[in-house]
Amino acid sequence: MTYLRHVLDHLRKDLRLEWRSRDSVNGMLFFALLVVIVFSLAFDPTATESRLIAGGILWVAILFATITALNQSWAREQRNQVLDAQRMAPSPASALFLGKVFSNMLFVLLVELVLAPLFVVFYNLHALGNGWLLALVMPLGTWALVCNGTFFAALGLRTRNREMMLPLVLFPISLPALLAMIQATTGILTAELDPIQIGWWIRLLAGYDIIFTTVCLLLFDIVISAE
Repeated sequence: MTYLRHVLDHLRKDLRLEWRSRDSVNGMLFFALLVVIVFSLAFDPTATESRLIAGGILWVAILFATITALNQSWAREQRNQVLDAQRMAPSPASALFLGKVFSNMLFVLLVELVLAPLFVVFYNLHALGNGWLLALVMPLGTWALVCNGTFFAALGLRTRNREMMLPLVLFPISLPALLAMIQATTGILTAELDPIQIGWWIRLLAGYDIIFTTVCLLLFDIVISAE
């Protein structure tokens, strides 16, 4: 219970800061909406090709929108030596990491809730397959991006060009997860994949989340304590 309380304390702090500034959510919304609108103008929303690429466009918009917020979330911790105080606190470093991941996850899910109806309108979409599977794909895919992104954003805190380092490291690491997200989402929207194949991509995504979440938790103490 003590560990959970530490995680919730960090989560509440991040939510309170975002509620006061709204910098992360506004930045993500602006970028994601820009991607969605630009691609909707480039492709005919009534064409079959639009349905085939919609899954990829959705995850590209979420990926780039997520990156705009991750570095900023850690930049807050550096102001007034807050991060140094966190390092000296008796709470585990992994609790800080989980609190940050959960808060970023909530921000990205909020953006996705806004994007979902816009995708339906701009791309004339409705799921030809089992639409309820998107309720599994979206949070699993979002967790993969947010968990790795939060870890590598912390890893690049002391680098000179941390804004450039995050996408350079995150994109290659996230390729298996991105492939699973896009394939599963496209298969659900087009019904070109049977439920067994979609289930295989979902299991791959779940396994990716478990592995990388465990690795990030184990290594975060080293990352945050490094000079």
